[in-house]
Amino acid sequence: MGDANGAPHPDESSLSRRCSGVFSARSSWDRRLQVLRIVSMASVMLASFHLRAQAQGKELDVEHPTFYRTIRVDGHSIFFREAGPKDAPTILLLHGLPSSSRMFEPLFARLSDRYHLVAPDYPGFGHSDWPDPKQFAYTFDHYADIMDRFAEALGLSRYTLYMQDYGGPVGFRMALARPGRIEALIVQDAVAHNEGLGANWKSRRAFWADRAGNESALRTNLLSLPTTRTRHVGNDPNVERYDPDLWTDEFAFLSQPRQADIQSDLFYDYRTNVDAYPKWQRWMRQEQPRLLVIWGKYDQSFELSEPEAYRRDVPKAQVHVLDAGHFALDTAADEIAALVRGFVVATER
Repeated sequence: MGDANGAPHPDESSLSRRCSGVFSARSSWDRRLQVLRIVSMASVMLASFHLRAQAQGKELDVEHPTFYRTIRVDGHSIFFREAGPKDAPTILLLHGLPSSSRMFEPLFARLSDRYHLVAPDYPGFGHSDWPDPKQFAYTFDHYADIMDRFAEALGLSRYTLYMQDYGGPVGFRMALARPGRIEALIVQDAVAHNEGLGANWKSRRAFWADRAGNESALRTNLLSLPTTRTRHVGNDPNVERYDPDLWTDEFAFLSQPRQADIQSDLFYDYRTNVDAYPKWQRWMRQEQPRLLVIWGKYDQSFELSEPEAYRRDVPKAQVHVLDAGHFALDTAADEIAALVRGFVVATER
């Protein structure tokens, strides 16, 4: 309304200005909302594209992806993981019990930019063939022969051997058979001295002495879920650091048909490793190979004195005891990757 002369009422003029300001602010806010919606939609589209790429195995930020391959060796399919430039220094990684090449995935993620990484599954493990124990000798001598021919088939003429647990007896046999191929040795929780087998090996030694009388007890212990878990956690007080899938996946593997027979045969043959320890020690003392020893201090499979036993044989060995268990990569992958980088760089010089 206006006054008698038709001029706007002061209150009406003020209200008009306020309304105009509100409409102007609302228009500005609407424009901001529209921009935010566009940004949000773009983010969703980018995230969706990234997830689709991952689902197709195309990691956008991985320059050296891991390849999952098989090769025939002695008539058997051997599965292996491979990553990194083939003209880079090669590291051949040998896994332990009851794992597979999968245990080295943390290193593949951290080292494939600089090294050619090759990690096979032994026969009877992982995705390699599982021949019938009645037709295939599950022994460490046989494993070493097959891994040697595996390396030959891939054209690996020179490499650093990374040996964990069972990888130790396989790798030392390979090193003694073809020392010219060995650039250096990396030992992660693998034994080469009798004193490295502690008190919990008493029942296992009894199995070696009398297989028939101790077979049942050995299988119950070696293949059980609690033992499979302990191999990872050991006596580490910080159990929340460990992914339980580590041991439940391995227990599922051990529970497969034929696995009990395979693992029992192989573990019975472990006694031949103990007999071979003096030979491996003499070789180390004579050859003085470049040696990196990595040990998890919570490992209950082997004794904590074992790392220093290696230093007695190779005084210049690099020895590192980590805040980790038997499978030290479970919790110390960054630290181990850094140690490997420093060690292999020094080896190249």
